[in-house]
Amino acid sequence: MARAVAVGLALASSLALPSLAQSGTDGAAPSWKARAMTSVSKAGYAQVNKLKLYYEIHGAGEPLVLLHGGLGLGSMFGELLPALARTRQVIVVDLQGHGRTADIDRPLRYELMADDIAALVKELGFAAVDIMGYSMGGGVALRTAIQHPDIIRRLVVVSAPFRRDGWYPEIVASMQQLSSAAAEQLKPTPMYQAYAAVAPRPERFGMLLDKIGDMARQDYDWSRDVTAIKAPTLLAYGDADAVFSSHAVAFFELLGGGKKDAGWDGAGMSKARLAILPGQTHYNVFMSPLLAATVSPFLDSPLPAK
Repeated sequence: MARAVAVGLALASSLALPSLAQSGTDGAAPSWKARAMTSVSKAGYAQVNKLKLYYEIHGAGEPLVLLHGGLGLGSMFGELLPALARTRQVIVVDLQGHGRTADIDRPLRYELMADDIAALVKELGFAAVDIMGYSMGGGVALRTAIQHPDIIRRLVVVSAPFRRDGWYPEIVASMQQLSSAAAEQLKPTPMYQAYAAVAPRPERFGMLLDKIGDMARQDYDWSRDVTAIKAPTLLAYGDADAVFSSHAVAFFELLGGGKKDAGWDGAGMSKARLAILPGQTHYNVFMSPLLAATVSPFLDSPLPAK
């Protein structure tokens, strides 16, 4: 139980940190208040798979779906969101039971949330999108690319494994213990306060913790599915992440990267990219300026000819 609370508090602390681009002694606002930094061109709910899925669209240009981590919400990305929205249309989503999206009577599963995202893309009228997700959202982004490859142009996975044992064992053990028993201890945190400020039913926070704990107890291994991904993919991790660095390399290799020297002209380079960001942990990488500087060129690069 203590470990479960520790994981929740770690996530809560990460959401309370100011954007690293503004960190220091200037009293910058917490990252989860970053929504005000960009103008919202459209916001609302899409009725998908019996779920009222909340989304916001920031900026203009090519569409990018941006997915938050577990116990987070769409506004948690600090300076990353306005950086991405300068040159593209960013669709920020609150996943099932998170933020403004009310929970429904079904378990939390990566596969189900991936179907929600695919339905949202269709509802919004996009033929195809780029997709980026962090932690739990990274798993959802990955499953969307696996289950609905025709709608994904580029994939960015941040701090998420393709197999459950890619997490450090103590992280898996902690997540598995997460439950409603931790709810009261988490209520003083900025994470809970951000959730309660917008959630349709904030009294169901304990149920969300139960569902995340249940999802964490489901084993998974998507190795075979990953090898079939055709979309150009960027993997990004902190060098002090909660995911084994060796797992990140294995992920990269499953996507076709790291097999040979690319040659002086880069002709032998695969469509996969791997970034290990220095001085970043699982709890701050999602709002790091290093992540924005890494992701933007990848999303701006031309798509390979089919």
